[in-house]
Amino acid sequence: MAVDFKNSETKDNLMRAFAGESQARNRYTFGAALAKRENLHVIEAVFTYTADQEKEHAEIFYNYLKELSGETIHVDGGYPVDLSEDVAELLRMAQHNEYEEHDSVYKAFGDKAKEEGFDKIAASFHMIAEIEKYHGDRFGRFAEWMEQNKLFVSEVKTGWICLNCGYIYEGERAPVKCPVCDHDQGYFVRLTLSPYAEA
Repeated sequence: MAVDFKNSETKDNLMRAFAGESQARNRYTFGAALAKRENLHVIEAVFTYTADQEKEHAEIFYNYLKELSGETIHVDGGYPVDLSEDVAELLRMAQHNEYEEHDSVYKAFGDKAKEEGFDKIAASFHMIAEIEKYHGDRFGRFAEWMEQNKLFVSEVKTGWICLNCGYIYEGERAPVKCPVCDHDQGYFVRLTLSPYAEA
């Protein structure tokens, strides 16, 4: 059944999603700052990379509200308070929140949008839900490596790449310092996780 957008639950859900994505972006920016202080530059990069994607999600949801420009939408919602000085714990909190968006929130928002006749908005909610699942998986993988002290150590010979200069090293442990640019170990990531790595 088609519903007038101005009176729809979808309009409210878009504003809730915009608020949630905006807050996630800030939480990840804060997480990146902590990781940087801890010389965990690869974790800083993961948080920043994800924060940039959350900003894009926020913009997608916000742009659907264009016809209501100049109005105020009042919504209630619950949003997490993820404060910790432990980077691994922040990664786990982020993982939990991303899975929650995937498992229940955005699927329900997408289903409601479809029910109300907003197929394009429904598709955006459903597709972004899948992206959030991937975000959760990524946060979880890095949290696990940190918890197991394996962020820079592998049980088998592995390729490592310096995110600063691109130096590639093969071994079971990332170099303590990059021999090319002298940046610390915190800049190394497994080569398979490098942006634009060869398949």
